[in-house]
Amino acid sequence: MDLFKNNIGKIDRIIRVVVGIVLVGNVFYALQNPIGWIGVILIVTGIIGKCPLYSIIGINTKSLAEKAGLK
Repeated sequence: MDLFKNNIGKIDRIIRVVVGIVLVGNVFYALQNPIGWIGVILIVTGIIGKCPLYSIIGINTKSLAEKAGLK
C-alpha cells in the first residue's frame, strides 16, 4: 500500500476539481458552513492526482492507457 502513488484518473480529477470549486464557492455565497473543507480536499487531491483514501481502499481510477503512460 503506497499512499503517495498517483491513483486518480483524468476524468476523476476533473470531477473532483469542479465539485470542489462548487463546494468552496457555496461557502462564500450562501451556506457558511464547514462543507468548504471537503471542497478544498477535493481540489487538492484532484490537482496532485493522489488520494490516500483510495490507496487504503485499493482503488485506482486511472485508465489502462494512463497506467501505461500513453495519456
